[in-house]
Amino acid sequence: MPTAAWERYQRAQFEQALQALGSHKELWDAASWALAGRCWYGLGDFVKATEALEKAVQLAPNEAEYWHWLGRAWGRRAERSSFATAPLYAGRCRRAFERARELDPRNLEILSDLFSYYLEAPSFLGGGLMRARRIAEEIRQINEAEFWWAQAKLAEKQRDWKAAEQAYRRAIELSPEQVGRLLDLAAFLARVGRWDESEVWFERAEKLAPGEPKVWFRKAECWVLAGRKLAEARQLLKRYLAAELTPADPPRWEAERLLRRLDR
Repeated sequence: MPTAAWERYQRAQFEQALQALGSHKELWDAASWALAGRCWYGLGDFVKATEALEKAVQLAPNEAEYWHWLGRAWGRRAERSSFATAPLYAGRCRRAFERARELDPRNLEILSDLFSYYLEAPSFLGGGLMRARRIAEEIRQINEAEFWWAQAKLAEKQRDWKAAEQAYRRAIELSPEQVGRLLDLAAFLARVGRWDESEVWFERAEKLAPGEPKVWFRKAECWVLAGRKLAEARQLLKRYLAAELTPADPPRWEAERLLRRLDR
């Protein structure tokens, strides 16, 4: 895999990374197909992403990272597909996540994504609270703060707002320098309509990580979903799209989706 392709990917320059991979796909190895899949994912083309990542896992069936990204891509396809095909794609998502976990059982990102699948998917698609709780316990053995994030999500699922808030705050206590923990609480407070408190936590996140694009995105997302401060949300989303991002930031297509929602 060309070094230039990876460097461009790390700057979230997905189209340039694909160009750097070259057009001779018959020469691509598993790493090249996996990177192409991640780039297509970053561009929001989940059909091409799944096709590329399926080739990656065929060439390197024991690479947990490739299975993990394949699960993510199938999950996105399931979200965007029809009622007829969504269950098929969701099943592929679950199986890919479970295979990734088998290969790398202490990978926190894999466990967190599998937890989220079990939490949100209905039982006929392999989801369920009991399965989610078991994964949360596995997470606890690796990262206590992430465990409390999982507990917060479980509590929200059961509409136990008090327990959810306590869990989000516990996660912050355990990882006070991790801006994502502050954003999780700020977004939760917004979801339950406690806007003044939500704004306080967004301000704390901005002070902890000045100029961090994901802070702008999460704040704008909360405003758009609630139909509040829509002009300010639009400005933040445009600022986000113009920023230098990394693959760890929400993809630009998510910000573009929110902007299209504002234009309806």
